[in-house]
Amino acid sequence: MNKRALLLKLAQDIRASYWFIPANLVLFAILLAYASEWLDRNAEILPYQLPESLIDTQVDGARSTLSTIATSVIGVTGVMFSMTMVAVSFAAGNYGPRLIGNFMRNRGNQISLGILIATFVYALLILRSVQDPSESGGIEAFVPQYSMLLAMLGCLIAVFTMIYFVHHVPETINVSNITAELGLRLETEIKAVIDVEDARGPRGAVPCPDRDPDHLITLNAAGYIRTLNYQQVEKLTDRDDRTLRIDQQPGDFVSTFTPVMSVWSRAALSDEDIAELRDCYALGTSKTEHQNVLFLVDELVEVLARALSPGVNDPFTAINCLNWMKNALDAAQHHGEGLGKTGAGKHALGPRITYDMLFRRSFLASKPYTDTDELTKAHYHKLVAELERSE
Repeated sequence: MNKRALLLKLAQDIRASYWFIPANLVLFAILLAYASEWLDRNAEILPYQLPESLIDTQVDGARSTLSTIATSVIGVTGVMFSMTMVAVSFAAGNYGPRLIGNFMRNRGNQISLGILIATFVYALLILRSVQDPSESGGIEAFVPQYSMLLAMLGCLIAVFTMIYFVHHVPETINVSNITAELGLRLETEIKAVIDVEDARGPRGAVPCPDRDPDHLITLNAAGYIRTLNYQQVEKLTDRDDRTLRIDQQPGDFVSTFTPVMSVWSRAALSDEDIAELRDCYALGTSKTEHQNVLFLVDELVEVLARALSPGVNDPFTAINCLNWMKNALDAAQHHGEGLGKTGAGKHALGPRITYDMLFRRSFLASKPYTDTDELTKAHYHKLVAELERSE
């Protein structure tokens, strides 16, 4: 069975997770600790030795230094984790819970947490290798000098990481940066859709027979469609004189009994055929921007709506959202051949995005909220007039 849709969904989940990069950095720290300890025990293989002043740490000094590094770094890590949770809670409450994924995917947060935890683990593992002759039954004292230097270097990196993180967290919850990031990603996705369509060339829709479908495929599960393997659907369409029509696209919510695909086939579908068609879909508990450009539009509209709510009353954030929406619509009109009247899509069988669709999901969806504030309303009509003149 083809499980590519499920694998793509898992890859997206891992990318959005907060643990993947820190976990890998911890594994790297464990390997580095064992490698550096081995190097210290076999230092004679090195082509040259470091100056004596750098490798003269004694047992008590090594233990004290490594203990201080491990204790301080794990303490700072706890503070950083608390700052992240506060930032996520603040963003979810003020800008919308759907933006939590953006903070969890932030590479700066993930790498910062990973560096600090990895430094703690490395210092702890090197600490256990320090040997005191009075405690080791006649064995000579052993201080991993090169490992100590790496631990000190890791401590310095952790200090600069902490400085970066303290600067980075306020930047991530700055509403101007949030709307700009959403707007730039939306513009990039629209341009990518247009570029793929221009490269592929015009292709007409696959005609469906003028009768009811022979089979309706359901997924026997409920949730939002997160991933759809269009390449596999295209392969299955060309097999066995079969016609397929995709009825539900990424971003749509389906119930256990919602038909997601219609099939016209002369031969009856086997259980294996149905399983292959179901494997083209992967479900999740929420929408994401993967294969769903309009989700970015919805996020901008949500930020605008919350900015104009009575509890926030921030018209300038709403105006900023409108500006980025207009920027995306300008790209839809003028980049390459534009979306055109029939729209464009990344996949031949995938959803086609039209200019009217983008306008409805962005400006028309925002209109009820902009009408409640005179400043935002005036800017709304100004941008709409500019878009009409540029058509």
